Amino acid sequence: MRYFLVLVFVALVPLAAAHDNSQEAQEDTLVRTTQSWDGNTLPAYPEGQPEVTILKIRVPAGAQLDVHHHPVINAGVLLEGELTVVSKEGGKLNLEAGDAIVELVDTPHYGRNDGDEEAVIIVFYAGVEEKPVTVISPH
Repeated sequence: MRYFLVLVFVALVPLAAAHDNSQEAQEDTLVRTTQSWDGNTLPAYPEGQPEVTILKIRVPAGAQLDVHHHPVINAGVLLEGELTVVSKEGGKLNLEAGDAIVELVDTPHYGRNDGDEEAVIIVFYAGVEEKPVTVISPH
């Protein structure tokens, strides 16, 4: 009987070692907030059929985006490079790869890439059908 228990133990050890916990899903909360990056409270979601838009935006090194605003709540994560977001009211937010942002709603602003490499950001917009997620300000 003792020989049998030793065999069972020896047979089970490799199975236990094969269960690698590093393969399990993990999660990190990047941001959870009721405010945009400038501290203003986010507005209520607009009426209408919800529509989610996800954009991957590339901003070349040295480029500056047009002044614009978003009529809907949106948030993003900078995947690569660096990006500076500037509000027309003078607020400024510097982002580095891995940083999350909850964007301004209905507030004119622009982004610029002061770095030496392309900035890549994924942005998630919580809008409604047939309404723009970004409105470029007139020059």
